[in-house]
Amino acid sequence: MDTTEASAECGAVLDAISEAVIAERSFFETVLVGMLSEGHVLLEDVPGTGKTLTARVFATALGLSFNRIQFTPDLLPTDVLGTHVYNESAGEFDFQPGPVFSNVVLADEINRAPPKTQSALLEAMEEGQVTVDGETHVLPQPFFVIATQNPVEQEGTFPLPEAQIDRFAVKSSIGYPEHEEEKELLRRRIARKSRSPTVEPVLDADSVRELRAVPESVRVDEDVLDYITSVARSTREDRRVEVGVSPRGTQRLLEAVRANAVLDGREYVVPEDVKRVAVPVLAHRLVLTPDAAIEDVEKRDIVENVLDIVSVPTVE
Repeated sequence: MDTTEASAECGAVLDAISEAVIAERSFFETVLVGMLSEGHVLLEDVPGTGKTLTARVFATALGLSFNRIQFTPDLLPTDVLGTHVYNESAGEFDFQPGPVFSNVVLADEINRAPPKTQSALLEAMEEGQVTVDGETHVLPQPFFVIATQNPVEQEGTFPLPEAQIDRFAVKSSIGYPEHEEEKELLRRRIARKSRSPTVEPVLDADSVRELRAVPESVRVDEDVLDYITSVARSTREDRRVEVGVSPRGTQRLLEAVRANAVLDGREYVVPEDVKRVAVPVLAHRLVLTPDAAIEDVEKRDIVENVLDIVSVPTVE
């Protein structure tokens, strides 16, 4: 599959999702960039904006299996990964896979589970496998986590550890719809009999695997590599930032800009790709100084300031 074909496939997926979910197309593109770059997505938004619906519709449109895990304070790692159950007839313990064994996993309200359970996803997200009782089990491929959290209600929640936040390729939010969009939402609800909208599969697992391989062939010129590196390193020099973007974050930015180029049907990266994905890829990785946190400094503003400061190369 070349970039032109991949772009057309992505466009078809986005069109299908737009039929079911009311949101800005740029939001869907951000989620798709996370999937294309073989990363994971963190959605932070208030309840009722369509986070769960977005995850389910994405899985359906991509033709992938889907599991939703409701994270709660009493959720155990084995509830996510699976456990060994004694088989009386065989006289041995058999492994019973948990809900993480799916192509698309929705980790709903992930910050409501304790850190031990949150960290159970780390190996799955990074290595595509889980280890239970010393045995390693490979997850279905492709594997893609969409996690959600509520930024308003913090009582009874456990902040995600920095190591886990760094595993998410992008972080985004849907936001409230505009007046006409919300009105269209009502029209669509009237027109259908079921409460939850559905879409038809556009791709299948094999197609998604091919699609995720395409960004690896996208060319990145030396000047653009230097630009990506400078943007990431500049976050570490901002006085409001205690911990800037890690080298892993720099690599995720590279992967995301190549994926964004595929969405546009290009075989090469341009600086606009960096500007397009820098905020959702980098902002959530920053750790602010105590003073900046007290002053309610927005992490996205820091990344946008960096983009304003770092000189943009001219690419022929």
